[in-house]
Amino acid sequence: MPLGHIMRLDLERLALEYVVPCLHDIGFCYLDNFLGEVVGDCVLERVKRMHRDGELADGQLAGPSRGVAKRHLRGDQIKWIGGTEEGCEAINFLLTLIDRLVMYCGSRLGKYYVKERSKAMVACYPGNGTGYVRHVDNPNGDGRCITCIYYLNKNWDSKLHGGILRIFPEGKSYVADVEPIFDRLLFFWSDRRNPHEVQPSYATRYAMTVWYFDAEERAEAKKKFRNLTDARKREAALNED
Repeated sequence: MPLGHIMRLDLERLALEYVVPCLHDIGFCYLDNFLGEVVGDCVLERVKRMHRDGELADGQLAGPSRGVAKRHLRGDQIKWIGGTEEGCEAINFLLTLIDRLVMYCGSRLGKYYVKERSKAMVACYPGNGTGYVRHVDNPNGDGRCITCIYYLNKNWDSKLHGGILRIFPEGKSYVADVEPIFDRLLFFWSDRRNPHEVQPSYATRYAMTVWYFDAEERAEAKKKFRNLTDARKREAALNED
């Protein structure tokens, strides 16, 4: 049986038998050993090179402080990539597999209809005790419905290195701690159901995140943004007169 066919069957089974039920039952799930050692290493080496070459910039805050870097709130350094850049073949392969997984979830994601996603956000916490305070990825209906994070940290020991992603599922009496270990792929709903934080990291911590958009909510968010932009332009023009 061709490798591509086997991969398709495995991804489809993972999507239907694990990812979809977990998202509906508890709001998150993760898959370990997603790419395997060889391909995972290729992704890690490319991310390390970006970091080493100074390609990562301080992460910015959204909301009222949009575009502002506040290291005590958010301590990561990031770069947005499409996966088609030179030397990013392994990253592109990873993104293609994640896309297929989400595609196989299809109409089983409840009200959501996914047609597109963000670019990939490569992130590094440099290991100086920085983290990311409790927040919600999509608190205001910007279209993001699924957050997907791929971790790249070998020999990670959370007792020594910290860096746990702690999820606070809405309405639940428990928290969920996810260690950012190498070749782990995490999914969770992006809205207010899953406030989360990155606890302080004391070793260099790498991850890559993509967000999948619900088509209807994304279109509505873009429409609101255009209307707001047009209103500001009109206001600016009136003030100039």
